[in-house]
Amino acid sequence: MDHCVIDLGGVRITRLVESEGPLLLPAEIFPDSTPEIIKANLDWLVPRFYDAQTDRLIISIQSFLLEAEGRRILVDTCVGDCKDRARPDFHQQRWNWLDGLRNAGISPEQIDIAVSTHLHVDHVGWHTRLEGDRWVPTFPNARYLFTYPEWEYWKNNEGHPALVRSGDYIGDSVWPLFHAGVADLVPMDHEIAPGVRLVPLPGHTPGHVGIAVEGKLKDVFLTGDLFHHPLQCCYPHWNTRFCLAPEQSRSTREAIMERCANEGTLLMPAHFPAPNVGRLERVTAGDTKDHPDHVYRYTFAERG
Repeated sequence: MDHCVIDLGGVRITRLVESEGPLLLPAEIFPDSTPEIIKANLDWLVPRFYDAQTDRLIISIQSFLLEAEGRRILVDTCVGDCKDRARPDFHQQRWNWLDGLRNAGISPEQIDIAVSTHLHVDHVGWHTRLEGDRWVPTFPNARYLFTYPEWEYWKNNEGHPALVRSGDYIGDSVWPLFHAGVADLVPMDHEIAPGVRLVPLPGHTPGHVGIAVEGKLKDVFLTGDLFHHPLQCCYPHWNTRFCLAPEQSRSTREAIMERCANEGTLLMPAHFPAPNVGRLERVTAGDTKDHPDHVYRYTFAERG
């Protein structure tokens, strides 16, 4: 199987990776992380999920291209090109992300719908591109979908710490879409196309959603930022520092993860590295004496 593409039967999903590698210090993203916990998990973290030399977690920044019922739907758009960002890893970077889209046989003009699981800096960047001195829609023929509660929260939060910490990504990557008249607000359970619908996952942000995709052969759940790293599969109670409503985020994550493990749901998390797609398996008592505190493990589905 090509690890960048999965065929569900009538629906094709392609991973479009902007970057993948060491990015975040464990304690930078997870307040509950400690050096002792990381050390105790090195046997499975290294080398796929953690770089010991830099003490950074391996994070993938990526989009998902869905081709279903004649529609081309783009889920999230990474960090973006040539944008002022507070984080050096993101600031004024020039990525080849658009080349990946074209290599998948799709031009920006062919995207019908661009949907955001939520409005964080690493999920909206390619919504716009610089044309002269103006930010314009990257996908000129697309409608851009945002959930009502997500936009209601961010549109009046120009001084929000997330924007100060990251750079004004709402200003350069989202507002221009509303000014151009190509943005649509939808409910959190909106059906994007037959067999493709939003699933409410509130907590990380107010209007955070996942995407359930039904194919003729199999189904997949795109989890957005329900969890950022396989460490959260082991420790589902861990929130990130970016969760706006920590208690709600925790309860949403624990409930959805339990359901996915019980049902054997095929998952595509927003930030997991290649081959990305996999399943949650509950760790039963005595299943692993090396990690008795683990709740789940994430098993990559090498064959989809």
